[in-house]
Amino acid sequence: MINKLHMAMIELYHGDAKRIQHFCKVHSYAKLIAEMENVDAKTLFILETAALTHDIGIHLCEEKYGNCNGKLQEKEGPVIAENLLDGLLEWPADVTERVCYLVGHHHTYHDMDGMDYQILVEADFLVNMCEDELSEEALQNAYRNIFRTETGKKICREMYDIA
Repeated sequence: MINKLHMAMIELYHGDAKRIQHFCKVHSYAKLIAEMENVDAKTLFILETAALTHDIGIHLCEEKYGNCNGKLQEKEGPVIAENLLDGLLEWPADVTERVCYLVGHHHTYHDMDGMDYQILVEADFLVNMCEDELSEEALQNAYRNIFRTETGKKICREMYDIA
């Protein structure tokens, strides 16, 4: 099912290699962190689904608003994610509901209410920290304020040489 979604997302983002690379990397880190943190199978499934679809509203936001900031993505993404998952027919309703919640909150960094949410944010940060070429100070701030899982912290320290 995840591979089917992965291919559907690649098709949806046709011609946008940068964004396809982004969600592939976020998915990879999310899966790695989740497995190293020993999350249960359902949480892993939700997380992998959310990682692949987390920025699904980005193209609509660019067209509709001329801007794709995080808050706009949170506003527009859940409906698109729900339609995609419903169209694939195999996603359980409770999984779709949680994924839509995560898509609608993945740029909100307080009140993270589950390991799936925490890991999604950490994985997205690991990728964005590199893609956005953050300053040393910004890297340190992100490490201190965002990362909570032992695996996410270790990856962040290793990638960005944070002491």
